[in-house]
Amino acid sequence: MTEIAILSGKGGTGKSSLSAALATLASKVVVADCDVDAANLHLVLHPDNYREETYVSGQKAVIDDAKCSHCGACMDYCRFDAIRQTNHTFQVIETACDGCQLCTRVCPEKAISMVNQDKSRWFAADIPNGKMIHARLAPGEDNSGRLVNLVRDQAREAALELNTDLILIDGPPGIGCPAISSLTGIDKVVLVSEPSKSGIHDLKRIVKLAQHFRVKIYVVINKYDLSSSLSKALEDWCQLMRIPIIGKLPFDRLVVDAMVNGESITNWAPDSAISHEIRKIWNKLIQHE
Repeated sequence: MTEIAILSGKGGTGKSSLSAALATLASKVVVADCDVDAANLHLVLHPDNYREETYVSGQKAVIDDAKCSHCGACMDYCRFDAIRQTNHTFQVIETACDGCQLCTRVCPEKAISMVNQDKSRWFAADIPNGKMIHARLAPGEDNSGRLVNLVRDQAREAALELNTDLILIDGPPGIGCPAISSLTGIDKVVLVSEPSKSGIHDLKRIVKLAQHFRVKIYVVINKYDLSSSLSKALEDWCQLMRIPIIGKLPFDRLVVDAMVNGESITNWAPDSAISHEIRKIWNKLIQHE
């Protein structure tokens, strides 16, 4: 089974647009949207026949005021400052609670209990050429990296059911826990960058992260024609690092039109020059070993 991730060091580089386009070019594929904090690939791929499941991300403390003696021990011991006193009533600040359970242990009245954080969801659905798995981490809930792992596990199961050996992962921007979970155990990663100072800086950071996992790294420069000097700087650095650039995509208004209409560029304008360039990227990617 081959797992290919599309990542970027920063947001706004066109990573998801490229992921959607590559997904439509595969003959049979499982697509995993691992940007669980802001998943949006489903807006372009239009999956249907949804299966929705609950994801329990952790636990939070809840105080039963009827049992509480208002001694304040829980507030004194909480290292996260997640408990506040208002008008002689103690309350847990849900977004600050780490779920460590210390307050339940120190409460002499046993007035504090732990409840599951269960507002997050993960989804499995059909797309025209395969399956799609994605998730939504609810605001304030934790363990985005673990949710990415769940999405990837479900993607592998779907690939076995579909009898395909290809999983395409649309990962999150940056180098945090979700990106690390997206990189673990994959075969290839495509890093999408742009000709800007921040684009180059963040590409270098995520290349360093990807090198740690010893995966095959490829780079696509998106909107390369916005700055010839910075594009040249990107190319020179990639050459120095011996990282192949498998595509240079120009800025094209058709991509904006496709996005506005909720379509991948390869479906919206299949005969366009930029769609032709993306097909060349796809061919290089699946042929490179």
